[in-house]
Amino acid sequence: MIDLEQVRKVATLARLELSPEEEEQFTTQLNSILEYVEQLNQLDTADVPPTTRAIEVSNVTRADQKVTFSDRELVLNCAPDREDDYFKVPKILD
Repeated sequence: MIDLEQVRKVATLARLELSPEEEEQFTTQLNSILEYVEQLNQLDTADVPPTTRAIEVSNVTRADQKVTFSDRELVLNCAPDREDDYFKVPKILD
C-alpha cells in the first residue's frame, strides 16, 4: 500500500506543503481508498456493459429552430447602446 515516503513524494511533485499530521492523515485516507479499489477489483464484471452513469438521463431541451424575428426595432430598443441598426458594444481589440 502507500507509505509515508510516497505521500511525501507526491506532495513534493504537487508542490504541496503538508504538516506531519496531514501526511499521516493522507497516508491513512489513501490506503483506505486503495483497499476499497481492491475490493472492487475482486468483483466479476465480465457480463456488465460499460456505462457512464448508474441511471439513464436524457436531456429535456427542445431542438433548435431557426426563427426570424419580425420586430427588429423592438430588439434594438432593448439594447443598452446602439448605433443605427446595430448593437453598440465596447471595443475589446485594437
